[in-house]
Formats: sequence, structure tokens, C-alpha cells
Amino acid sequence: MAFEFTDSNYEQIIAEGKPVVIDFWAPWCGPCKMVGPIIDELAAEYEGKIVIGKCDVDDNNDVAASFGIRNIPTVLFFKDGKLVDKQVGATSKAAYEEKLKQLL
Repeated sequence: MAFEFTDSNYEQIIAEGKPVVIDFWAPWCGPCKMVGPIIDELAAEYEGKIVIGKCDVDDNNDVAASFGIRNIPTVLFFKDGKLVDKQVGATSKAAYEEKLKQLL
């Protein structure tokens, strides 16, 4: 199951230095509904290696604003506490897996 990032926990999780992936989404977003199951699958497959989770932009405005999220879905990739990559818009599971390999 994907981790739930919120306004109150995202900074701490990123600061731990583990690889982190955050999917910014909203329940009303059509493309987000396509990406969501992929993120859930990847979270299960990479459990213990990469923290993979979701952030509902409707409920967590601060975290979305801090990263300048204007379009969803947007998936951010962090390594050693630093933003290293991002994917705006829906894409394939294989494309996300390529980005995840670069975090390990």
C-alpha cells in the first residue's frame, strides 16, 4: 500500500534521506485514476527500498504549493533528500520503473 504524504509529514520523510516518490493527485482527476494503481503496485514491489506514496492535493495544499505543483498527476522523485526527477502527466509503469532504478 502506498504511503500517505500530508502537509504535516512530508518534510520529515524526505529528510530521512531514503529514496522517496510522491504522486500528487486528486479524486476528481481522470489521469490520476490511471496512475494511482501503478503507484500502489510499485509501492508494494519496492517496499523497504523506496518510500512510495500519494499526496491528495485537495487535502494537502502546503506540500503541493511547496513544490509548485500546478498539474496533476505529477510524480516527484527524491534521492538523498533532494528532488532529482519528475513526471508530469500519466505514463506507463515501465517509465516509472526506469526512474525508480535511478534512485537505487
